[in-house]
Amino acid sequence: MSDLGAQYQKVQGELEDLIMNRQKLETQLQENKIVTEEFDTLKDETPVYKLTGNVLLPVEHDEARNNVEKRLEFINAEISRCEKNIKERQTDLDKLRSELMKQTK
Repeated sequence: MSDLGAQYQKVQGELEDLIMNRQKLETQLQENKIVTEEFDTLKDETPVYKLTGNVLLPVEHDEARNNVEKRLEFINAEISRCEKNIKERQTDLDKLRSELMKQTK
């Protein structure tokens, strides 16, 4: 296999990994949005717990809500970074595909 072909396959694998990571992040985003919606339905006196290892620990509403909001910010930033990397890899793949086509003609 040519150097160009190997490079094409490598970039294609990287692109597939990035797409899978993007899907995982989207799942995490949706899960955290559901948690945020649940917070909106809770009364102030309703206890909130955080799973730490195998133990449920009580957490203040504000602390729990802030943790989820920070997580949402982080996930959104990661999604943006991932989308930027996906676009870059797609551009790289298009260039390599074009070069491969030139070689086969």
